[in-house]
Amino acid sequence: MKCIAFSALLLMVQIPAIPQSRSHARSMVIATSGIVATSQPLASQAGAQVLARGGNAVDAAIAANAVLGVTEPMMNGIGGDLFAIYWEAKTGKLTAINASGTAPAKLTLDFLKQKGNSRMPDAGIHSVTVPGAVDGWDKMHRKFGKLPWSELFQAAIHYSTDGFPVTETIHGHWQDSRMQQSIRADANARRVYLPGDAAPPVGEVFKNPELARAFQLIAKDGPRTVYEGEIARAIVATSQRLGGTMQLSDLAKFSSEWVTPISTTYRDWTVYEMPPNGQGIAALQMLNVLEKFRVDDHELLSAETFHTRIEAMKLAYADLGFVADQRFGKVPVEGMLSKTYAKQRAALLDPERARCNVDAGDPPATSNTVYLAVIDKEGNIASWIQSIASVWGSGVVVDGMGFALQNRGSYFDFDANHPNRLEPGKRPRHSIIPAFMEKGDLHMGFGIMGGSNQPMAHAQFVSNFVDYGMNIQAALEAPRFTKVYTGGCDVMVEGRVPAAVREGLTQKGHDLTVLGDYATGMGRGQVVLRDAKAGVNYAASSPRGDGSAIPEPAPSILPAKSKDRRQ
Repeated sequence: MKCIAFSALLLMVQIPAIPQSRSHARSMVIATSGIVATSQPLASQAGAQVLARGGNAVDAAIAANAVLGVTEPMMNGIGGDLFAIYWEAKTGKLTAINASGTAPAKLTLDFLKQKGNSRMPDAGIHSVTVPGAVDGWDKMHRKFGKLPWSELFQAAIHYSTDGFPVTETIHGHWQDSRMQQSIRADANARRVYLPGDAAPPVGEVFKNPELARAFQLIAKDGPRTVYEGEIARAIVATSQRLGGTMQLSDLAKFSSEWVTPISTTYRDWTVYEMPPNGQGIAALQMLNVLEKFRVDDHELLSAETFHTRIEAMKLAYADLGFVADQRFGKVPVEGMLSKTYAKQRAALLDPERARCNVDAGDPPATSNTVYLAVIDKEGNIASWIQSIASVWGSGVVVDGMGFALQNRGSYFDFDANHPNRLEPGKRPRHSIIPAFMEKGDLHMGFGIMGGSNQPMAHAQFVSNFVDYGMNIQAALEAPRFTKVYTGGCDVMVEGRVPAAVREGLTQKGHDLTVLGDYATGMGRGQVVLRDAKAGVNYAASSPRGDGSAIPEPAPSILPAKSKDRRQ
């Protein structure tokens, strides 16, 4: 067994003897000031500028999130949901908010059956649930924010009005013909987002004046415009035009919810995720299973390590059928996180052979997304994730407002007996999950995007960092696996996984698909870390996307006035 005995600080910042001989592409961003890490540099910059104006991590997260709604409109925006975890440095307290929207009162299984549906619609107006994000921004700002609300949307309004150059990864999603299907079905969406009937190419400046107007209304009239004001009326009018069920009362009565994060220990770290209706519990269950194995007995890039992680993932994901809105039924959270239960599940893991089908356990009774992370100079951390579910969400763009509505309703089950069945006023099982972990003076906010990929990506990142002594950038970049569906022995790996490792996995029964070296399907991600003892902040951004971590600018120092030579 390899012995890893770094001090906490060396664990993060150890520099190789030969700086060029490292496995990761980027360096960490390190500063005593705040840092904003997002999947798009303009959004990171907007957040960093808010920090420089005296804002804190929540202010910067809202500003950066708003810009991401402009620059990555197929992933997130006003029409989507939000989950966030916030660590307050001065109190050491974690706070979390669930701003996931509910099903409209008239969206029922009977209604959908009458419309000829035999499953939940994947797109279109009947996949739309109440957009919760802006209410989540508002509650977080009221509780923790420092700057005036109206000042947080200046950058989003600017980039909507004057435009922004389309970046590479975002263009890739925009121009993908499969991903365009939903917006091509809606004339309004096609007009706004496919000018000239095509996706804007890389580098083209894209403008969205209708979205600028929506942000101007949010800044001027406040967040309730989305739920009771002009934007709410536009959402309902759009729904009625398309035969949808959304009413003003569905929007007006919505309120996001303060929740307590769930957690487990992994080795000597405590890892936190959002409670159900989110899928973060699967990441904790996967870590609980992995903890029963000394994964660092083998190199990270070995068939044994990948196999153990893949099989632990299957055992954890098999239990996701229990996850639903806890206001409508009990979810056995405590039992699912029990270390005893994890030991029982780990005993099912065959070190030599892949299991193609894994049944759910019996715990004791006790999409497409953007993730961003912000840390300010005081050490407050916002672990923040927002999404409209699938790429382009429902494909429905709100009349006159320029943003897409989410299709989160597609995450409900059509089975009337399932815990996650569609019911009016209910939240669907959710894929987006912010995370947090800590040990002693070290506190970290992290997240990795990509629908069902997220829990398995979280667990791989945590293991990379804890078991293999990687710094946060290396742990985020390291080659990963993913699966779209939990059944079967198919699994996708990145091209950086060596051929010998891939051969070893094939011999164990895994059916491999090899993706690119830095495949976006593995999930773009961001990380921020605070060393409270040293007063130093660290950040990382995944090279699988267009993003970057940008530190807060230093205070401007004006030059002294020069003397008038004529005097």
